Amino acid sequence: MTMKIKIGKANDNDFVINDPQVSRYHALLTQDEERRLLLEDLGSTNGTFVNDCQIVRKQVTSDDVVTFGAGYTVSIRDILKKDNDYSEEFAHLKSVYDDYIREKIRIQSSNQFKTRLFQSLPFAVIGVTGIVLGFMGHTNKGLFVLSFILAVCAPTIGIYFGARQAAKIPAQLQHLANQFKIDYVCPKCGAFLGEIPWESLSNKKQCPVSSCRAKWVRT
Repeated sequence: MTMKIKIGKANDNDFVINDPQVSRYHALLTQDEERRLLLEDLGSTNGTFVNDCQIVRKQVTSDDVVTFGAGYTVSIRDILKKDNDYSEEFAHLKSVYDDYIREKIRIQSSNQFKTRLFQSLPFAVIGVTGIVLGFMGHTNKGLFVLSFILAVCAPTIGIYFGARQAAKIPAQLQHLANQFKIDYVCPKCGAFLGEIPWESLSNKKQCPVSSCRAKWVRT
């Protein structure tokens, strides 16, 4: 759906600028179905400037800065927010949520594998060594005692290293969660959105905070 935002001093504009250097109907910002933005000067008295260059009709981006008349400067992004529309910023949160879930699963599965490996490796290495020494030392009391000690130590060492590896998981998950709380927020008010899937939030269409109500999905 094409969106048109009329800009000027008159009160019936979509984006009203109360500045004596701005014409009553100064410019028109259009966004097409493919989200391309076009800014047109509507024959204003003092001109329209994009990034300090005067234009008549120019394709712009949300990062461009526009000056209307002699000195009223505003970003294209702010003009698009005239109806509290934060759909573009909200769309970027999908990758934030997907990356968080993917990394969370990776940390858990990777550490579980390492924990099991560290728990079982001593049995495989020390245990086998103890058996070999025991077999070799059936006529040697010293080797037999050593094999017995290794057999006893194997599970203890496995438990120790396994516990050390398992202890790393909470710290790694906490660090991930802390960053997620910073990134996964309403693009307007900054309220943390919890671990609610992005698709579920998208169905709500707007921020539930009463003082914000930023539009997450353009309707």
